[in-house]
Amino acid sequence: MSFAQIFRTADATVPVAAAPALKVVVVSGSLQPPSKTRALLDRVVGQLATQRNIETTVIDLAEVGSTIATVTNRKTISPEIEALYGAVEEADLLIVGSPIYKGSYSGLFKHFFDLIAPTALSGVPVVLVGTGGSDRHALALEHQFRPLFGFFNAITLPTTVYAIESDFAAGTLTSTAVEDRVTRVVGEVLAVTPAALHRDRRASLRLAATA
Repeated sequence: MSFAQIFRTADATVPVAAAPALKVVVVSGSLQPPSKTRALLDRVVGQLATQRNIETTVIDLAEVGSTIATVTNRKTISPEIEALYGAVEEADLLIVGSPIYKGSYSGLFKHFFDLIAPTALSGVPVVLVGTGGSDRHALALEHQFRPLFGFFNAITLPTTVYAIESDFAAGTLTSTAVEDRVTRVVGEVLAVTPAALHRDRRASLRLAATA
């Protein structure tokens, strides 16, 4: 199912205040704090929280990556780390981001998602966020991030959010152009979530993906 199909079926008659809380999971693929990637992800979440009732889980690989890096099988991980994977697989919305190294996301970011079952994210909307040293890395969101979540049959939202070092001051986003993209993608989330995030519907999508 495409984003366009879900967007057309969004029920605009549901008041935002009356909508159930969205289970939002944020995954930051930065390797060390402090992180501009994390700051940009927090900005997206912060703006969404002003317009939608959300429950947020943040998975910062700078904090838990050393534990995940050596894992090759979900059966061997601790209950605490398994709970993080469970949160991703039960999320209503994913907001994911990574610094872009050599034209792609960090290796730890990819490794984290390698341990998720191929059908676990079917039908889940995903906001794509990236940071880099220059504008030339911006297309990695289209060429690397979007195909990764396409593999999972997730619904990547049309607008991506990308920022470079000059878009920040003292770790805070200051670029009006990037802020405009944050506003746009939050609008897309608000448009798609009333119809797209019923858990029974997602379960049907997952069953269809395994058929």
